[in-house]
Amino acid sequence: MTTIRESIRRLFAPVEPLPAGIYHYQAPPEEPDHFRLHLRMELDGTGVLIVNASTVLHLNTTAAEYAYHLVRCTSREEVARSMSVRYHVTQAQILQDFTEFKDRIDTLISTPDLDPVAYLDFERQKPHTGPISAPYRLDCALTYRLPDSTDPTFAPTARAARELATLEWESIMDKAWQAGIPHIVFTGGEPTLRDDLPKLISHAETNGQVTGLLTDGYRLANSAYLDSLLQTGLDHLVILLNPVEDRIWAVTQSALQADLSTTVHLTITSQNYPVVLDYLTRLSAMGLGSISLSATDPELKEQLRNAREIAAELHLSLVWDLPVPYSALNPFSLEFADHERSVGTGRSWLYVEPDGDVLPGQGINQVLGNFLTDPWDKIWKPELG
Repeated sequence: MTTIRESIRRLFAPVEPLPAGIYHYQAPPEEPDHFRLHLRMELDGTGVLIVNASTVLHLNTTAAEYAYHLVRCTSREEVARSMSVRYHVTQAQILQDFTEFKDRIDTLISTPDLDPVAYLDFERQKPHTGPISAPYRLDCALTYRLPDSTDPTFAPTARAARELATLEWESIMDKAWQAGIPHIVFTGGEPTLRDDLPKLISHAETNGQVTGLLTDGYRLANSAYLDSLLQTGLDHLVILLNPVEDRIWAVTQSALQADLSTTVHLTITSQNYPVVLDYLTRLSAMGLGSISLSATDPELKEQLRNAREIAAELHLSLVWDLPVPYSALNPFSLEFADHERSVGTGRSWLYVEPDGDVLPGQGINQVLGNFLTDPWDKIWKPELG
């Protein structure tokens, strides 16, 4: 027989957290907004909801449970029933709160530039602070090879003893997914020199991971090849713009017309800075929504700041946290102090070299382990997250 004391203890006992792990939802093709949600439930019941692999929301236990049911498409009736029992709240109140939560997420999906703090009243931690159980993104340098027309000294080919085979990269992506990493970016070198790139994108798509590609764009001039990447599930693209090449402008236009989120990376040099305004204006007129900017020399830092301001005036969103090859100075250094940069690098994202060695970030030659041969708990230290 249950005593009064036992009943009171159960009433005020902490809610048992939902199962820890990563949960994924992808909107079906008929949905007007193409989006993906990744929810990482932590052991303490809190959660991290990642919207389209870009907006990261840190959720308390109750909000994380709403997100859990949202991602798993639980019926409203079941949400109300199960959570009213768990939290000792009326079903009507649960339904109201769940509806408000879902409406906020829908608003965030349909308005990608919306600030979750200012408009949606979501708690959002300062970027790359607070505990996390795994990085949000894995940057995979498939190869350090470059096109024959490119200066080979731009890529550190001597660092990688070999290139991993297709099955080896697939096992790395599987390991990353199991660890809770929802986002893979294929970079290099020039990743399109790998003939298995469509197969690797397809494998990540099968896992449920969001995929991005960072490329010089030349191979994308072949419309059949570009279509093959789209058909295998590529989600976003970063084109390294060589503005003096007419065909790259044509490739950029084709990508913008496809169902593919596209960013252009422009490296500012002392030679091209006088015409950067023309380049940015042309990109904006083509319908580009986001730009990544870097410079070849620290002496160009002021010019880089000016270019960022021009981009803002043209309503081009600045992408600062993707790998930027062939350049030591990138927009990330303009946004955060050195100690904050070091927290984001190696924490919110990791970088894998062509032979599987893991670095905190591109160009940071500190090997944390090998993704293929070392256990995850050797590479990633939760206490550092």
